[in-house]
Amino acid sequence: EKMTTLKNSYSTIALVLSDQLDHAISSLKCVDPATDLVVMMEVYEEATYVKHHPKKIAFLFSAMRHFANELVQKGFTVLYYKLDCKKNHQSLTKNIEALTQKYEPERLFITEPGEYRVLEFLKKWQKELSCEVYILPDDRFFCDHETFENWVTGKKSLVMEHFYRMMRKDTGYLMESDGKPTGGNWNYDQDNRNKYDGKTEIIGPKTFQPDAITLEVIALVEKEFNSHFGSTTPFWFGVTAKEARLSLNHFIKHSLPHFGTYQDAMVENEHFLFHSVLSQYINCGLLSPRLVCEEVIKAYKNNHAPINAVEGFIRQIIGWREYIRGLYWHLMPEYTNMNHLKAKRPLPKMYWTGETDMKCMRHVIQQTKEEAHSHHIQRLMITGNFALLAGILPEEVCDWYLAVYADAFEWVELPNTLSMALFADGGILATKPYAASGNYINKMSNFCKGCPYNVKKRLGEDACPFNYLYWNFLEENKKLLESNQRLRFAYANLKKIPADELKAIKKQSEEFLSSNTILD
Repeated sequence: EKMTTLKNSYSTIALVLSDQLDHAISSLKCVDPATDLVVMMEVYEEATYVKHHPKKIAFLFSAMRHFANELVQKGFTVLYYKLDCKKNHQSLTKNIEALTQKYEPERLFITEPGEYRVLEFLKKWQKELSCEVYILPDDRFFCDHETFENWVTGKKSLVMEHFYRMMRKDTGYLMESDGKPTGGNWNYDQDNRNKYDGKTEIIGPKTFQPDAITLEVIALVEKEFNSHFGSTTPFWFGVTAKEARLSLNHFIKHSLPHFGTYQDAMVENEHFLFHSVLSQYINCGLLSPRLVCEEVIKAYKNNHAPINAVEGFIRQIIGWREYIRGLYWHLMPEYTNMNHLKAKRPLPKMYWTGETDMKCMRHVIQQTKEEAHSHHIQRLMITGNFALLAGILPEEVCDWYLAVYADAFEWVELPNTLSMALFADGGILATKPYAASGNYINKMSNFCKGCPYNVKKRLGEDACPFNYLYWNFLEENKKLLESNQRLRFAYANLKKIPADELKAIKKQSEEFLSSNTILD
């Protein structure tokens, strides 16, 4: 749909994708607002290659429409395909083919996409379209592909901590003039594992009322994607760079001081605790990771937030986020097929319904359904931990995570799910599987209180499924895992379990995993 008057031909076209909503994106630097054309598209193909959460689709479509309006206000000529536009072929490739035939451009600029499958069809465009197709680097990241590949070369172990320290030195973030880390330590993770005290006030993320553009998008999404998991309401996300910046300011003021201490905590009916809930803004381009880091460090220098909170947060961005992006591109395309533990069970229906007697699973899945968000420990140690222990197919688990979270794009979702949660890469990313019994969940949350299952029991009708599944997982994967040094205590404890009890654990695990509770 035209957002400005169009000419009959353009020598230069730039295509901006849904996760590139940054006015400084490399593709826009190649466009002359006075003479060239910017194209943006909402297409079924991208909204349905996995059944994305309706709130995720509404967030991205609304953010795209607001971004396109901002470009027009800056003087750009924008051709924007709304989902229900009659000329929309519902495919990036088909729309671009039609555009290049119509406008006969000499060149098409596009910033490198965040997903391998998209990069593959962009490479086909380079061969098949009548114009030159330039795929430009995505310079929003701190570490480019070449730097990451140089770091990987010759290493037997790709430990994130080593990469993180390199990034600290490269950026100068939380570094002193003598080359030592601020506060004396590189990592304050040991200070970031407290159970919530029940007293510290939880403010939560900044919320916004949907404007006319967002309401129009919500109506469209509810009509077109009503079979997808989740709902568009309540819709409170920001959809512009200005709103994303307000969300950052709000987080720094209200939640950052407590983020470090309680970043691993989980609390029933508290969806956000002290987490920033900024990842969807950063990942789609509305918020610069550099700006985020600099503002958070400023809060430390102003004595507004302690070092364990600030370092823990900075580590998530320049350490973890950059590391998994580098790992994704380093390991693709074989990465998607990894299944080191030979997991083979289908994804349980409860991941889509949230209907289960396990209180922790029910809480996290229902929250995900409502918010298109849950924080990293819930993803790793509840839904991810269950999938690991139950031996669920990595492909189905990864598709679920990619679909249900507003911040999920494959480059960030796949390493977190396949490697970190499922250990399906065999230890490239994590030095051990993040398998845990109900004891961990009880230690870090209040989910076990009022649950029909008894977290203290590992056998019996009312035993916590995480308990017997945990020991069954260790037994099932003994050949692959018992030589892992970080699991030596777990396997020493497994040996202490009598053979008849181990047999009963296996039987109860199999009965549970094939029961209606899980499958229907």
